[in-house]
Amino acid sequence: MKVNRIMIAAPKSGSGKTTITCALLQALKNTGRQVVSFKCGPDYIDPMFHEKAIGVPAKNLDTFFTSAEQTRRLFLKDIRQDSFAVLEGVMGLFDGLGGIREEGSSYHLAKVTRTPIILVVDAKGMGRSVIPMIAGFLSYDKERLIQGVILNRISKGYYEILKPLMEEELGISILGFMPDKQKFCIGSRHLGLFLPDEQSQEMRDIREKLQQITGVFGQTVSIEAITQIAQNAKEIECGAKSLAPYITQPQDMGMTADSTPQTRPVIAVARDEAFCFYYVDNLRLLQEYEAQIIYFSPLHDGKLPDKCHGLLIGGGYPELYAWQLSQNSAMRFAVREAVKNGMPVVAECGGFMYLHSSITDKEGLRHDMAGVIPATCYDTGRLVRFGYIEIQEKQSYFLPEGERIKGHEFHYYDSSDNGNDAIAIKPVTGKKYSCIMEGETFWMGFAHLYYPSNPLFARRFVAKAEKYKET
Repeated sequence: MKVNRIMIAAPKSGSGKTTITCALLQALKNTGRQVVSFKCGPDYIDPMFHEKAIGVPAKNLDTFFTSAEQTRRLFLKDIRQDSFAVLEGVMGLFDGLGGIREEGSSYHLAKVTRTPIILVVDAKGMGRSVIPMIAGFLSYDKERLIQGVILNRISKGYYEILKPLMEEELGISILGFMPDKQKFCIGSRHLGLFLPDEQSQEMRDIREKLQQITGVFGQTVSIEAITQIAQNAKEIECGAKSLAPYITQPQDMGMTADSTPQTRPVIAVARDEAFCFYYVDNLRLLQEYEAQIIYFSPLHDGKLPDKCHGLLIGGGYPELYAWQLSQNSAMRFAVREAVKNGMPVVAECGGFMYLHSSITDKEGLRHDMAGVIPATCYDTGRLVRFGYIEIQEKQSYFLPEGERIKGHEFHYYDSSDNGNDAIAIKPVTGKKYSCIMEGETFWMGFAHLYYPSNPLFARRFVAKAEKYKET
């Protein structure tokens, strides 16, 4: 399939690739193109920003989570023939697992999807030294994917001096620059923390600032040259295999061939300001296994959706809304009773915290939570765990015996009981530790899971919801 696509990457974090990516997405959208965005790696916040502030579909791709073939399949699943895809890299271009392996890096994703790369270089405080630095990246690029460079935080006058020199010595197109101005920084992390309402004044201010940045971007960077690079991207192909490869017929799930939304098991997904971290492909995989998804708010709703048969409570920031969550005693009671009565539940990170008896915030205030888990969560003041993991159950409930599912952790809060029913394995060091509370109908822990890394997890979750519906 021929797809117009480009990756925005950088030599290191903090180079300005998020600002450049957002400006490019907005500029392309302003021209009426069908733009889609992909974030490399396990980052919930940048895709959220792309969707809420810019209004383009966004999701994650990660070559640690999925094989090369499956990564291509996930990419093409959201692409039309007239789409323009922008992939945003993570960290430095070649920084993968543990900072040392290619797997999981921006470069590996570009190689797997055959996507041309535009390198964003922070040139502040640099002169001719920028040339050998870029030359090193070009020499390390064995696939010849780097097709252009944008210089960030540099004056117009100095850019005009450097550009011809760089193009002559490097033999690569220098596509433009962005001036060194603080107002050109986009605080996507702020949006990720507080998720202002799409119609709020705060969101209008964010969009206005983005349009201003996009205006400057259009004057200092050649969007035409970027478009040409994207149009020259090679064809990308993969098999037509479904994301749900283990289902061969509806009867596998205990359903009939003419299953309708009314007869499918309903999984209620917590989604509001406090619970907002979900991979698009996780939810889609549940739907491919014939689950019906309905959203509810632990913050604002007084009860669970009628006739739901499973609960999915994802990550987010329950600690920022601990008081409001504690005040909604009706919902806390409803969740506790549902789990007590055997409704299947998967709770990840923030959802895991919500199921505790309480959360103690950084001010030392205790807030009652759902009370499913007789333990408390508390602020540690530091990053407790970070990075990729693989998880293997000690007893088979959601996975076949001996199989693993991949995910990642990132949390400052800890629990007085993290669970002891599974083993987490770090992929580079091989370090292991116990985690997860689970049983026949529940999986609860700090890890964020990526279901397509082992689709059987999603299949079994839906099957448990179907069994609960029947009883």
